[in-house]
Amino acid sequence: MLIWCICPVFSSVSNGLGLYDGVSTTIAQSVTWWLPYFLGRIYLNSISAMRQLAIGVFIGGLAYVPLCLFEIRMSPQLHSIFYGAHAFGDFGQSIRYDGFRPTVFLRHGLAVGGWMMVATLVGIWLWQTGAIKKLWNIHIKWLVAALFVTFVLCKSTGAYVLLLLSVTIMFLGKLFRTALPLFLLIATMGAYLYINAATETYFTDQLVASLSGIFDADRIQSLEFRFNNEELLTDHARERPVFGWAGWGRSRAVDPQTGKDAIQDSLWIIAFGQYGALGLIAWIVSMSLPVLSLFSLRYPASLWYRRDIGTAAVLAVALTMYTFDCLLNAMINPIYILAGGGISGIVVQNRVPQKSRRRPQSSKQMPQSSKQIPQNARRTYASSGRYLPAHRRSS
Repeated sequence: MLIWCICPVFSSVSNGLGLYDGVSTTIAQSVTWWLPYFLGRIYLNSISAMRQLAIGVFIGGLAYVPLCLFEIRMSPQLHSIFYGAHAFGDFGQSIRYDGFRPTVFLRHGLAVGGWMMVATLVGIWLWQTGAIKKLWNIHIKWLVAALFVTFVLCKSTGAYVLLLLSVTIMFLGKLFRTALPLFLLIATMGAYLYINAATETYFTDQLVASLSGIFDADRIQSLEFRFNNEELLTDHARERPVFGWAGWGRSRAVDPQTGKDAIQDSLWIIAFGQYGALGLIAWIVSMSLPVLSLFSLRYPASLWYRRDIGTAAVLAVALTMYTFDCLLNAMINPIYILAGGGISGIVVQNRVPQKSRRRPQSSKQMPQSSKQIPQNARRTYASSGRYLPAHRRSS
C-alpha cells in the first residue's frame, strides 16, 4: 500500500512534471487509499472488530433500501434534490430495462449495485453463521430478504454476477472446507492483468462472443466498448511501461475512428496508464495479499462457518469481489479499503502462544527437605515411590 501511494512521485519526476506534482498527487492518493487502510489496520485488527464492521456494512445496506426504492420508482433524483446536480452527467445510463437504476448519493448506479451486492453478501453470511439473530427486534432473515429484493431491483448485471460468484465461493468453502475457488479467482485476475499489460495478446473478442449468448445485446455492447477502449489505452501505456505517464490526462489515448479520447473505465487501466507496472503491481498486491494471507496463514476455509471467523471471511471475499469489479470499473469506496486494512492487521498479529507443558519432576528432582515444601502441600514418600498429600497418608 505504501508503494501504491508514493508511486506518483516516480511517475511525475520521470515525466518531467517535477517533484511538487508528484508529492501533491501522493498526498491525494494517500487520503483516498492509505488513510482508510491505516485506520483499518490499527482499529479493526481483530475478529471482534471485523464483526462490528460487517454488521455496519449490513446496516448501511439496509439504510439504502428505502432510498433505492424511491429512485427506482421516481428516477435518480435524491442527489439533485440535496445537492442541486446529478451525480453522473449522462442520465441515460440510469435507465435500465424499462425502469430506473438508482444512484442515491454515490457516483454511479454501478457503485450502488456493488454496495448493495456486498451488503447482501454480508447479510446472507451473518444469517448463515448465526453471528446475529435479530436486528431492531426483527429476525435477520427478513432483513436479508428485503435487502436482496432491493438489490435485484437495482438492475446491475455485473453485481448479479459478483453476488452469484461470491455466494458460490462461500458455500463451497463451508461444504468442502477449501478456499481453492477464491485462490483460483485471484490467480485469474493476476493472469488477466499480466496478459493485457505485458503482452499484446487480446482475447477479449472470444470473451465477448462467449458471453453474447448469456447477456442481452446492450450489456454485450457495453462490455465490447470497454474492451476496445482498453486496447487503445494499453498500447499507449506500454510506451512508458515502468512508471507510466503520470497525471494531467497524459495517459489517455485517442480513438483513431472517432478522434475522441478513449474512456478510462477500469481502475487497473488507470493505474497502469498513470503509474506503469510499478503502480499496477502495487495496487493488485495491496488488494489481494491480505486475503491470501488471511486464508492461507490464519483462518482456513474450514472455519468460515463459525460465527466469529465468518464475518472476517465474508469481508475478505467481498474485498476480492471489489478487486474483480475494478477490472471493469473504477468505483472507489473507502469501506473496502478499510476492510483490507483490518484484514492485514489480523494477519500480522502475533499468534497466541501455546501453553507450555511442564514436565513432571522425577523423584530425584524432588526437594529433600520438608522446609522447601509449603505446609499445605507437604508430601510423604510412600512405598509405591509416589508422593502423597498429607491428608492421604496412612495412619
